[in-house]
Amino acid sequence: MFDKENFLSFSIEKDEKKIRIDSFLKNKFKDRSRSYFQYLIKEGAILINGKKIKKNSFVKYKDQIKISFLSLPQISLTPQKIPLNILFEDEHIICINKPANMVVHPACGNYDNTLVNALLYHTNDIKNIDDSIRPGIVHRLDKNTSGVLIAAKTTEAHGKLSLLFLKRKIEKEYICICIGKIEDQKITAPIKRNPHKRKEMIVKEKGKLAITEFKTIFEKNNFSLVKAIPSTGRTHQIRVHLKYLNAPILGDDVYGLNKKNKLLNIERQMLHAYKLSFSHPITNKFLSIKAPIPQDFKKNMDKLGLQIKKNLE
Repeated sequence: MFDKENFLSFSIEKDEKKIRIDSFLKNKFKDRSRSYFQYLIKEGAILINGKKIKKNSFVKYKDQIKISFLSLPQISLTPQKIPLNILFEDEHIICINKPANMVVHPACGNYDNTLVNALLYHTNDIKNIDDSIRPGIVHRLDKNTSGVLIAAKTTEAHGKLSLLFLKRKIEKEYICICIGKIEDQKITAPIKRNPHKRKEMIVKEKGKLAITEFKTIFEKNNFSLVKAIPSTGRTHQIRVHLKYLNAPILGDDVYGLNKKNKLLNIERQMLHAYKLSFSHPITNKFLSIKAPIPQDFKKNMDKLGLQIKKNLE
């Protein structure tokens, strides 16, 4: 809500290049994040020429901007009755088939309806695990990536699972649909944050070590169904490496080809965490947890004529 008693007003004094209002304000107020301004826009606390706007609105010369700098709501972890597709569970750990469009834990812009909110409702045990915002969480999947995610239900399991990930003792396998062709290969291409776009990652010589193995399962008409096996766990690693190899993931709205995505009416990135293989952190029993390919993924495979002719192993 716009606070008429407490706001900042200014006008655009020069002809800006085509730039969205959230990006413009992030550049102008460097101590604030883009997601903060998106929150203000959602709450109607930013006006352009006296009118409420959308986050994809652009600024132009002589626009009059008014901003009410609202405080962000406090993030509180509330149990919420959200259905979970449970692949494995015992008293120590739980493995979920996370759907696309679900955020793993609350953060700015996503305060509820996350996987953590669902886990708190399903098992109250995790609330006692140290991390106040991400109780039980030992790794993440992007919002628009579906598939296997493991969480701890006890402090002991949390510590041992975290160590398994740190030592790269958990094997992760993904499948994705790429635009283009890709040779079977294992690449080492370091990754770091893009200094000009805070939420994007790039391949850069002085970045953090990032290793991914790629195997083509099926290819047709310049689209490929690919298995990706990351040895490291960098942010957006598979997506960044495939862009680097000129075979971006279909539907990826950050690293992909937006015109192609719109032409094919793709609603999210075609990346699915198919399997996690690891030794149970408490019992040491070897587990291989698989998440079935979701319907939207299968639909796009059929649309493009892509097939899985044999077992994914």
